[in-house]
Formats: sequence, C-alpha cells, structure tokens
Amino acid sequence: MTYAGPSTDAVSMLLSVFALAALTALMMLWMYATRLPAMQRAGLEPQAAAHTASLTGKLPASAERVADNYNHLTEAPTVFYAVALAIVALGAADQLHAVCAWAYVGLRFAHSLVQATVNRVAVRFVLFTLSWAALTVIILRGSAKALSL
Repeated sequence: MTYAGPSTDAVSMLLSVFALAALTALMMLWMYATRLPAMQRAGLEPQAAAHTASLTGKLPASAERVADNYNHLTEAPTVFYAVALAIVALGAADQLHAVCAWAYVGLRFAHSLVQATVNRVAVRFVLFTLSWAALTVIILRGSAKALSL
C-alpha cells in the first residue's frame, strides 16, 4: 500500500490555518507601523509600553484599534488553530470542514479590516458571531468524528 498524502480538504484546512497566521503577522506589522510612530509623536519612551494598558488614551484611536485587533487575533483564533489541526490529524477533514474553515478565516479578515479602520462595533459583532458559527460547526463535526473512532 502506498501513502497518498493528505486529502485536498486537509490541505485546504491547513492553508486556512496558514492564512489566519499570516493575517496575525500582518496585523503585528501594522500595529508596529502605527504604534511606534504614535508613541514618538506623544513623546513616550519605549518603557512606557511595559504594560500596554497604560498606553490607553495616550495614543490615537487609529493606533489603539490596530493593537486591539492584533490582541484579538491571539485569543479566539487559538481555538480554530487547535481544532483545525486536530481534524486534519484525525483524517476527518472533508469539504464542509474546509468550507467552514475558510469562512472562519474570511470573517476574521473582515473583522480585522473593520476594527482596524472604521471600527463599527455592530458590524464587528456580526462578523465575530458569524465566525463563531463557522467555528462551532467545525468543533461539533470534529468532536463527533473523534467520538466515533
């Protein structure tokens, strides 16, 4: 018997993981590109960021929004990373899992763009809720597959 490699759906899920990680890296770069110049303009030394909460209100909202979004990308998406990788490891990746994974990533991209620019909370809330709906489908289907093994 020969090993055929991962399925197309598994590869698609892995690519969605890399895409979300790339978004996080992009937001980190955007955060530094806005925060560092804003700190200089505000006359703040780097040590002032030892506790980032102490920067609140001292920097322009445009810099704070990008930093907030970067922080958000290190919170809820960690569940996505773990579950997506577990599904691939179980050999449970299928077309619905892949579609939901890309929906999750697309919604997180949209959420990041909204938060870092216009910051409309009602729009962010809808995008966040829809992303969790896609993630919930992935979690429930992956759990069912794991329980059936």
